[in-house]
Amino acid sequence: MGARMEACQTPARLYMANTTEAARTVIVQCPFCSAPNRVDLNRLAAGPKCAKCGKPIRLDRPQKVTDKEFERTISNASVPVLVDFYADWCGPCKMMAPTLDELAHKHAGGALVLKLDTEANPLTASRFGIRGIPTVIAFQGGKERSRHVGLADMKTLEGLVSS
Repeated sequence: MGARMEACQTPARLYMANTTEAARTVIVQCPFCSAPNRVDLNRLAAGPKCAKCGKPIRLDRPQKVTDKEFERTISNASVPVLVDFYADWCGPCKMMAPTLDELAHKHAGGALVLKLDTEANPLTASRFGIRGIPTVIAFQGGKERSRHVGLADMKTLEGLVSS
């Protein structure tokens, strides 16, 4: 009877563990079809795929975001979100891009790195008072936590993510 009782308790414990793990999610747009997808960060190693087109969603690199989905993305993330406000013509933005790529790879599953083109998405840039680029803003629970204006190195970006 003891073994049977243990077997009955195990699924309940697994359910509770899964409930806790399910809280680590983000909603991101598919880079191929733009469909919103909820990604469980605890299962990132399984290789999430878009529910609509089936193509891979890679969170080990910065994700592009637009005015349309910005609020939903940052407010529904259960991990810190770092947003790079940039423009394609900006020299310092281009210089910082490899560092952001490295940060996204290093913190995949623990933080979400987003890129917002300020020229293509002026509403969000205006809402956050972006006057110089690159500007990097860290969000937690949908609220701004900290920001850095200008070229940032890895130490600065990691400080924003962990602060």
